Amino acid sequence: MPLTLSSLSKAVIETEYAVRGPIVARAQELEKQGKEIIYCNIGNPQALEQKPLTYLRQVLALCEYPELMEQAKNLFPEDTIATAQNILKGTKHGLGAYSESKGVRYIREAVAEFIQKRDGIPADPDAIFLTDGASKGVQAALRMLISGPQDGIMVPIPQYPLYSATITLYEGKQVNYYLDEHNNWKLSRQMLEESIAEARRFGVTVKAIVVINPGNPSGAVLDEENIKMIVQFAKEHDLTILADEVYQENVYAPSMKFVSFARVMAQMNVHDVALFSFHSTSKGFLGECGHRGGYFEIRNIDPEVAAQLLKLQSVSLCSNLPGQVAVYCMVKPPLPGSPSYARYEQEKQAILSELGKRAKILADGLNAIPGIVCNEVTGAMYAFPRIELPPGKTDTEYCMALLEATGICVVPGSGFGQIPGTAHFRTTILPPTNKIELVIQRIAEFHKNYK
Repeated sequence: MPLTLSSLSKAVIETEYAVRGPIVARAQELEKQGKEIIYCNIGNPQALEQKPLTYLRQVLALCEYPELMEQAKNLFPEDTIATAQNILKGTKHGLGAYSESKGVRYIREAVAEFIQKRDGIPADPDAIFLTDGASKGVQAALRMLISGPQDGIMVPIPQYPLYSATITLYEGKQVNYYLDEHNNWKLSRQMLEESIAEARRFGVTVKAIVVINPGNPSGAVLDEENIKMIVQFAKEHDLTILADEVYQENVYAPSMKFVSFARVMAQMNVHDVALFSFHSTSKGFLGECGHRGGYFEIRNIDPEVAAQLLKLQSVSLCSNLPGQVAVYCMVKPPLPGSPSYARYEQEKQAILSELGKRAKILADGLNAIPGIVCNEVTGAMYAFPRIELPPGKTDTEYCMALLEATGICVVPGSGFGQIPGTAHFRTTILPPTNKIELVIQRIAEFHKNYK
């Protein structure tokens, strides 16, 4: 019998991923027809003209083709060459061979040093798994947690569709909790309690809570008090915490700073709440989405469970080696005073400074449009403005019409979740500054005339 839609898994058919849905497919069709498209639908920095970091690409080049080492002495800084040599020595067999299932130990040791320096707490290289981007780590954690159709995972609304898609695919239950849009997208203890009580009323066994900080799509940064509240909630309800922290370098408001869940839990002396924390080379200021580098760290996990997690990771043998090298470059940048340092810092600060400028331009510009309200973008790479729509219209219709009229590709809020009766869209802050200004102008004109 030939493979047909009716013979596929129901879970596969029901799985949706909004950031690459029908609106993006239509954008690609229009682009083929010659229309200029400004893609604001996905956090893909280098597709929107962000330049890769010189240091990282030089290290990758030497690791991929070690024969360049001798010639590179006249082209690349000494510390870049030494870094590549040390990585290759750590891999033992180069980038063309499998590594350990957790990833190259030399690189995991560098990640542990990074966490220890960031948080001031010990980190164990054996509790770190290198992955093909943070997404694969998230999927591994959810695969471990969801053991049956009544197992629930608490997910923020709005959320990143990776979570809703994966929970659907693994046939678990998505348990929504709403972020407080009128309070800079913070979490409310009352809302969390109501959410978990409602799920349990329907027989759902709630296993974990997902927290995205800085927020996608909200663009908000959680403060330490909010994180403490979440840890206490998880402790009282025996929940695992999935801390999506891939935007930890993307904090733009001077009054805000990123604080990890691992650090807060250590400060609270909480050692009985299981924690998965995720990081990625795709975001921050690296923007290396195509290299698919990431890691997750586990804390307070039973050794027998950790062994099952390792078994699950070993099914894919290991994550890709160039991505692992990118992770090393992220967590082990050039040291002050080294030959590569000045250029690295200049490129890093230029990227973060420009992102901060665009975040303000975008939020201020959207707020100046009658019928659109946007919270300050204090972190991450996105804004999630609330829009007033004519009676009977949906946010999906609005975003498709916006695309057709202006060439601007954004994602409807319904793809991320939103309070019933409200409408939003998500846009990135990644287009070059002159295009961000163009995006605002086109949205303003479109929104004024949309009927």
